[in-house]
Amino acid sequence: MSRAMFEYTKTILNKVSFDANLFCKEVQKALQRLLPYEIEELKIYITSLINENPDLDKCLIYLKA
Repeated sequence: MSRAMFEYTKTILNKVSFDANLFCKEVQKALQRLLPYEIEELKIYITSLINENPDLDKCLIYLKA
């Protein structure tokens, strides 16, 4: 079940990556829902999205905590 949540989260983040504020809100939600090892995988995924869209780097503050 939780793996499905991780895949769903990646899909949502990809869809909202056009808007940095919305992206940050979704990252915050994801950090509450996912398991610790999934959060580590999510950090890698978000880094690849930031390479494509540098405006999204505002959300890195949530991943540092």
